Amino acid sequence: QVQFVESGGGLVQPGGSLRLSCAASGFIMEQNAIAWFRQAPGKEREGVACISSGGETTYYVDSVKGRFTISRDNGENTVYLQMNNLKPEDTCVYYCATDGDSPYCPPTLRDGMDYWGKGTLVTVSS
Repeated sequence: QVQFVESGGGLVQPGGSLRLSCAASGFIMEQNAIAWFRQAPGKEREGVACISSGGETTYYVDSVKGRFTISRDNGENTVYLQMNNLKPEDTCVYYCATDGDSPYCPPTLRDGMDYWGKGTLVTVSS
């Protein structure tokens, strides 16, 4: 039902930038907060950023504050993650996700969202 398609990943040098896109379908954008997660090899998925249904409120994990910016265009059914000053530790598969029942971001992002995209790989390396 709910579908996310992530794009924009790739290979970038440390200090570089990428913009990830998440094309959403199958649910009402205006009623759902959407989050970005990431997963490094051998590790659990980590919540990176979240944006409320109307874009009024955002959340970022401490490690990306000041470097990443989440935004959304509900008219285009798309959520973005602008990633600046990338570091090798940002190398992960990045996923778009939602729990499908709340317009608000939770106090902390936990794994267990109900709907996920397949992910896009970001590799930060020289």
